[in-house]
Amino acid sequence: MIIFLTAVFFLLITPGPGVLSTAGVGAAYGRAAGHRYVIGLLIGTNLVALAVVTGLAAVMLAQPVLRGLLLFASVAYLAWMAFRIAFAGSEIAFIRRDSAPGLFDGLTLQAINPKAYVVNTTLFTGFAFEGMTLGVETLWKFVLINAIWIPIHLLWLSAGIALERLSLSPRRQRMVNIAMALSLLAVVALALFAGSR
Repeated sequence: MIIFLTAVFFLLITPGPGVLSTAGVGAAYGRAAGHRYVIGLLIGTNLVALAVVTGLAAVMLAQPVLRGLLLFASVAYLAWMAFRIAFAGSEIAFIRRDSAPGLFDGLTLQAINPKAYVVNTTLFTGFAFEGMTLGVETLWKFVLINAIWIPIHLLWLSAGIALERLSLSPRRQRMVNIAMALSLLAVVALALFAGSR
């Protein structure tokens, strides 16, 4: 179980669309909007996990057209987000919209987030717990994943809020924007690589 918890921590803490956009919502819109967005991400990631556990994700992703549409939607969204971040100017502005992203936005992002499918497939199909039935093991995995997922996303939200308050120089702010955009582009590259296999 320690190996499983370690894997959960490192798979969730690494930058992906969920945590990067959480930091962005916190930086752009503050804590209240960030909490609504994180709740949407939480619901979305658990729905993705449920789809993985029940085999629905495997059935859906086995359809070449549907798989291609999901890949296109996720890559296009992530590339758009990376572009917006990189060219946000001297502001720390990961995401700028007239209205703050909310619960539905977080849920929708997880539905097209390739990392959510990869992470959940890895965690639920690997790391067998000895002495437990599959049902009990699955239930424990849901509990443990969420027990780590929630604080990690709240930390990223706090990091985005704190970053906005630092009043960095315009040059440093641009460097942060570019680093965040490159991180998202790395996720895009991984999604394209995985989709081409």
